[in-house]
Amino acid sequence: MTMPSEINPSQPVPLAPQPVAATRILLIEDDSKIAQEVVEELESRGFHVQHEESGAAGLSMGLNAHFDVMVVDRMLPELDGLTLIETLRERKVHVPVLVLSALSAVDDRVSGLKAGGDDYLTKPFAMEELAARLEALLRRPDNSRQTMLRAGPLEMDLIERTVTRAGVPIDLLPREFRLLEYLMRRPNQVLTRNMLLEDVWNYRFIPQTNLVDVHIGKLRRKIDESGKPALIQSIRGAGFMLRVP
Repeated sequence: MTMPSEINPSQPVPLAPQPVAATRILLIEDDSKIAQEVVEELESRGFHVQHEESGAAGLSMGLNAHFDVMVVDRMLPELDGLTLIETLRERKVHVPVLVLSALSAVDDRVSGLKAGGDDYLTKPFAMEELAARLEALLRRPDNSRQTMLRAGPLEMDLIERTVTRAGVPIDLLPREFRLLEYLMRRPNQVLTRNMLLEDVWNYRFIPQTNLVDVHIGKLRRKIDESGKPALIQSIRGAGFMLRVP
């Protein structure tokens, strides 16, 4: 007969692992069909989604409850999405916000960002892209609400979409701008190719590609001018780094 093992009262009893709290997402969308699809998709990925149909209800929820990220439709009843976001920012609510809109012109995107949005996704959209963008927002560092970034001699205006080095303007293509923004938010950190592919290109799988190296090369030729200290450096076997004093 096997006797039960004795428990030594002087030894701590291991605790059962506690479940990790689900990421909380506030969805403010008046189109019931879109809302249902978004809720089902995000909850299937383990997120907890709170859905509100009007701008007024969404604002109240955003001000009085904690969320990790918000998805806000631009055209809402009672209170439009941009006014909602502006009010949240005025009330010091800095939760990342993804703006949804059927308006896709550059001026519309700029308006969404100026109102305080962190990203802008036009309708119709793929659920995979929505999820990838939300995951990217959740990975952003604490300085993500800044509209001016500075790293050594580099300055980036996120509203006007301009970049200068020591006061000299640098003309960047949209993807180059996004890549440099990612680097400037993480100065003196080693960034792997996989990180860049996931966060800058929104790849959910890692293809065999030299895409990162090609864009880093183009960015270097614009940022690291002849005769000036090189800022973008390759880290052998690891990735790249924006090295600044």
